[in-house]
Amino acid sequence: MLYELIAIVRPGSVHEVREIARTAGSQVIRNGGVVRGFTNWGAFRLPSPTTKHQARHTDGHHFIMRFDSSSKVQDTIRRTLSLDPRMIRHSVVKLGSKLDEVKDVSGHVEWNNKKSLWNSF
Repeated sequence: MLYELIAIVRPGSVHEVREIARTAGSQVIRNGGVVRGFTNWGAFRLPSPTTKHQARHTDGHHFIMRFDSSSKVQDTIRRTLSLDPRMIRHSVVKLGSKLDEVKDVSGHVEWNNKKSLWNSF
């Protein structure tokens, strides 16, 4: 099954973001899954202030990881990320389970540019 992890890490060091992404990716690989790709969207303001682990956050560093694995592996990733105090928010979304649904999905996720959005109107 193809999953997409959307994660928001507290802003600060890119090293922390890499470490969290590496931890999630290694869990996928250790359990027989495949990481399709990582996309770093960078740090920007959250839609609303969020409190997590007794700290208030207004900015966050966003990254996305697409991976193929079993449902047990994505449960393990969720559990691990929820215990990490550097994480602000995370979500794992199932993109598809059949080969026909996921064969053309790439590992890179494009950011929705305002320029291209305005040009579509």
